Parts: sequence; C-alpha cells; structure tokens
Amino acid sequence: MICTAVLLCGIGYGVQKKREYVPNVIVGAGLSGAVMAERIANEQGQKVLIIEKRNHIGGNVYDYKDENGITVQKYGIHAFHTNNDAVWQYLSRFTEWHDYKHQALAETSKGLVNFPVNLNTIEQLFEAEFAQEFTKRLIDKFGFGQKISVSDLQNDEDGVLQKGANILFEELFKNYTIKQWGMKAEDVDPSVIARVPIYLNRENAYFTDKYQGIPAQGYTEMVKNMLDNPLIEVRLNTDWREVRDNLKYDKLFFSGSADAFFDYKFGKLPYRSLAFEIKVFPKEYYQPMAQVNHGNAPRMTRSIEHKKQQKKKAPVTTVSFEYPEPYNEKNERYYPINKPENAVLYNRYMQEAEKLPNVYFFGRLGDYKYYNMDQAVARALELYRKVFKAN
Repeated sequence: MICTAVLLCGIGYGVQKKREYVPNVIVGAGLSGAVMAERIANEQGQKVLIIEKRNHIGGNVYDYKDENGITVQKYGIHAFHTNNDAVWQYLSRFTEWHDYKHQALAETSKGLVNFPVNLNTIEQLFEAEFAQEFTKRLIDKFGFGQKISVSDLQNDEDGVLQKGANILFEELFKNYTIKQWGMKAEDVDPSVIARVPIYLNRENAYFTDKYQGIPAQGYTEMVKNMLDNPLIEVRLNTDWREVRDNLKYDKLFFSGSADAFFDYKFGKLPYRSLAFEIKVFPKEYYQPMAQVNHGNAPRMTRSIEHKKQQKKKAPVTTVSFEYPEPYNEKNERYYPINKPENAVLYNRYMQEAEKLPNVYFFGRLGDYKYYNMDQAVARALELYRKVFKAN
C-alpha cells in the first residue's frame, strides 16, 4: 500500500500519544530500500513500513511518461549494467528488459567524439600521425582490449603516452570534472576519474558489462513490482525526522544520510547535487546520441535525449539538461564527495551508529559511497542476508 501523506494513512501524529509499532522500518523508497523491503516481506513474511520524503517511489531512478508518451528519467540518465549474475537474475523477477547498450558523445575542440575514450576517439581527436603512434604504444604496453585510467597515463614514463593523456584530460575530463565536483580536477579523488576508463578497443558502448539494459516499462514500474506485497506500506511526503518519535520498531534500515540521522551533531557530510532543465523540442531528434557531454559549456555537463533510450516514435523529443551544483537543504544529495576528511567524518557517525541496536545504514547515502545501481542492489541483498541470516 502506498500512501501519499501521513494523515491519509489514518495516523494523526499531532494527537497520537501511543507509538505505532512496525517490526521493520525502512527510510527511503529508492532502489536500496525497495530491495530490502521486498526481501523482508517475501522471504521473512514480516511487515515493513517505508518512510519516503518525496512524493514518489524509486528514489533517483524514478521515471515517468510525459504528455507525449516519452519515458523521462527525472533525475538523470540511468542505464543498468552489471556483471553480477545474482543481481541481474534478482531484478529480472520484477521486470522484463529493453535491450539497450548505452552510448555517449563528448564535445571537444575537434567536434563530437566517442566517449568514454576508445581507439576511435583517439583517431577522431588527434592528427593521424600522432594517433597512430599513440595507439601503437598503448597497445604494445597494455594490450588490445584492456582498459586503463587517464590518470595512470599522465604519470607514465613514456613521453608520447604522457602527451596523449594530457590532451585527453584537457579535452574530455578537466572542465567536466571541475563543474561536476566544484573543485580543481587535481583535487578530485583518482577513483572518481578512474570510473570512466580509456578502452583499448573499438567498441563504442559506454559499458562492457555482461548484462545491459533498461526496464521495459521503466524503473518506477520495476520498483512498484518489488513493493507489491500487502505486508509493505509506503508513506510518501513523510520526513523521517518528523515521525521518528512516534514509531516503535525491531529493526530500522536507513538509506538516508548519516549526518541527517544524527541531526548533524558532528557536522555536515559534503555532497554534490544536480539541477535539471527538461525541455520538449518540436523535432524528431535533438542530438546524435542519448547522452552528450558538454565539458566546455559554462555550467551544463550533459544533455540527455530520453527517446533515444526507447523504441518510441513521436514527432517531438524530450531532453534533460544537467547542471551540477552544491548540495543544500533545498535540493537533493546525489554524489558523496570522496575525500579523506569526509571519510573520517562519516566514520565518526558510524561509531555513533554502533551504539544503536538493530539500526543499519545502507545505500549510496547511508554508506556514503558512489554506488552504481547494481552495487546498491548487491549491497542491500548482502545486508539483508547478514541481518536475517538468510541464504
């Protein structure tokens, strides 16, 4: 059951004195929370209450059909990919898949090039003679089909590899990274840049995972199917901080941010956020690929044409434009900022969490980790098995 407000569920917290008991409370109706709720209800046969501050389920994978029948991913593009057999099989219980291999282009001084970087990108970006020499040295040293980091190449002792890497970094990574993270590129944790490798092949797909696709009826429908159990109740438009003193539970699973849970007693964990501008254009298509990166635009980082993810025909097209910005209380947390001092602060909150029996943090915000979707699902399944000692 999904309720759109606390009072619609028959609970007037302003007058109720006796605390409501629910065996399992989950904060957050995103992918992590949905996995946990589904497992508890369907495997353990226990009731679950999900508290969600937004007006919809699905968290950041939430999507909807607009007035033109185009499925729009409200919070940025999500293309599912994984090498994890168990995660793919698990999610396939709740959705059929639209066969979709994500591709992207990036703006450069030489025009649009394939992204992430591969051998085709090198030929598009460099003069022919240098491209040939750069490619030869890459393959001789690392081997065809391998993937490497631009950061590693910049530190390579080979001058040609260094030069090529520095040009790639300037053209494709530097300005994009500055906008995305709000700091100098050299101050960003290397693991963040390593998330987008250089592929020594000619495959233009964004990912190389064994399983790739998007839910045939959308992510929201997939999450709705996961929560389709009478033992699961979802309360939307409900802030955990406003109802926590009125609930009694055996176990609490918290997929929000740890600093908010503890009322910021040690300080705020830094995050980056995004603003979206969604426009409809009176043309069949707006851009060559579903995703185009705009590293050199003043503020924008990406434009996403949603129709290109789907087998949808329409005389118009819907495009989202993404603008990174600092997190504040008026927008949403998207990306934990991976820096040593932030890890120290997070660990301090986790030391406090250890004092609370049967309270568990998980998800991208709860773990303060930059998870892909499959990693978030795997983490929720792992936590479920640990807590309930399940197979």
